[in-house]
Amino acid sequence: MPDSARFARQIVLPGFGEAAQDRLGASRVLVVGAGGLGSTVIPTLAGAGVGTIGIVDDDVVETSNLHRQLVHGVADVGRRKVDSAADRVHALAPDATVVRQSERLTAANALSVLADYDLVVDGSDNFPTRYLVNDAATILNLPLVWGAVSQYGGQVGVSWASRGPQYRDLFPTPPPPGSVLSCAVGGVLPTTVGVVGSLMATEVIKIITGVGTPLIGRVTVFDGLSGGFRELSYAADPDAAPITGLVDYDAFCGLAPVDAATSVSAEDLATRLDAVTLVDVREPWEASIARLPGAVLLPLGELQGRLGEIDTSRPVVVYCHKGIRSAAAREQLEGNGISAVHLDGGIDAWSRLVDPSIVRY
Repeated sequence: MPDSARFARQIVLPGFGEAAQDRLGASRVLVVGAGGLGSTVIPTLAGAGVGTIGIVDDDVVETSNLHRQLVHGVADVGRRKVDSAADRVHALAPDATVVRQSERLTAANALSVLADYDLVVDGSDNFPTRYLVNDAATILNLPLVWGAVSQYGGQVGVSWASRGPQYRDLFPTPPPPGSVLSCAVGGVLPTTVGVVGSLMATEVIKIITGVGTPLIGRVTVFDGLSGGFRELSYAADPDAAPITGLVDYDAFCGLAPVDAATSVSAEDLATRLDAVTLVDVREPWEASIARLPGAVLLPLGELQGRLGEIDTSRPVVVYCHKGIRSAAAREQLEGNGISAVHLDGGIDAWSRLVDPSIVRY
């Protein structure tokens, strides 16, 4: 029997009732990512009465997260996101069960992790994880609620292969690496994260309770600048190959493995930092947050016209935030006759592996 006082405003909804509330209490929902979208989805599901919430995230809270990841607070900076999010769930719903998975979801563990749940929510921020979660959910025949945000907009959909189209029917192939701006590079309006996360949580509640019509074969697109919504419909691809197993998703998404001939690790660079020419291809606002000493700032969009500012008398090392733009910059330099390598993992890896005083963002 649900807590009638706590959930009275839900139970009274037409078509909802105590039976729907009981289904929420008995449900097990896995949320992949306790970042921006997860920060809205997780407490909303806890407040609605979901009985078991699994949280998968291997990251820690950074100061730059706080403007949009409202499940975390200033005191949580440096803590594991799964711990901070779990504390919030327990504050909202002391009787809820929280399963913390502080490891990264991979092809090696995804099927075993997802198998314990009734439904999966993908709030991740990278394409390898999105395709991994979709494929694992498809193999296990689990409904998947997914969402994505960028700058002032976002989108939400439901992938459920046994009931209709799935994520690969909408996006058969991932975009080229670096072609879609990350939140770190392009920015994100915090209210957009809240809107999209709320829509995702709504889909979860609808699927569990049977109320309403899930977004199967449809995508809701939100534009924060206009305040408008639109809906796109899509169908299953009859010629698509069936998903029967998991693959190397970094390779599938075009993220090449580390090549010693074209990249350098943070640890190796630290041993010879004073003997190289450092080129920072990030934007000025990023450099104002954190930068490596002695680096010349040449944003990627300006690089071609400023090649003469690079001291080629020493080995050239290019870096960016996480290694995507610097890989493209290295190729551009090579095409102009300048030999270079790039910092694998970018300044983020430097902060994690060499100098934690460098602010992560």
